Amino acid sequence: MSPTSSPHTPNNHHLNDIDLFADLTPEELADIQSACQWQTFGSGDDIFTKSSTSRDVFFVVAGRVRIVNFSLTGREVAYAEVGAGACFGELSALDGKPRSASIVALEDCVLASLAPEAFLDVLRKFPNVGLRVLQKLAAMVRSADERIMDLATLSAYQRVYRKLLDLARPDPVREGSWLIYPLPTQAKIAAQASTTRETVARVLGQLGAEEIVERKGKTLYVRDMEQLSILAERVALGTTPETN
Repeated sequence: MSPTSSPHTPNNHHLNDIDLFADLTPEELADIQSACQWQTFGSGDDIFTKSSTSRDVFFVVAGRVRIVNFSLTGREVAYAEVGAGACFGELSALDGKPRSASIVALEDCVLASLAPEAFLDVLRKFPNVGLRVLQKLAAMVRSADERIMDLATLSAYQRVYRKLLDLARPDPVREGSWLIYPLPTQAKIAAQASTTRETVARVLGQLGAEEIVERKGKTLYVRDMEQLSILAERVALGTTPETN
């Protein structure tokens, strides 16, 4: 499915559910909506690439996208996934610099975009929208600080172990057992652990071989929570720490 673009709002789609505009009246929202360019993307389509000079801000009306970057060897590193109601692209609109990451559609998407000048006008006109943008940027800085600390002090394997610990919940059926349901995709775990999908696959394979976890369908059962916790604190003997 190739990207298509239109200045007109697609049927049954609107900006009502965009978090950034939660405080606006229907009339105010309609004015912003009329200034948007509407685009549809198919699963796997590039929305924009790192270092591109486009500066529009995008609002996810339907579907999901992934924020990614690529190592020098070409391996994809996923940063995050963004779903309906969210937005992306604010940094380039604010500072006028090229894109800092690439955006890829995870599924069929409907996006609305605002030119940078129109987005800045919205921020000037509606202080509550500006405050929400500031709060989002603050959250990004905090998240980046945490990731920098993790990258400086933990191996990629340890980061995945810790993410699995964060996701694990007590098994409601089996006392003393833990599980992750539904198990996120390897790409999503990679995004949250600041590593690659290949590393997540290797970790899950290792844990399965050592009977620390067991996967059944969409559920990952943690059979040895104590050992997983130990691995999260140090790399197991005999393994080579991953640095990506």
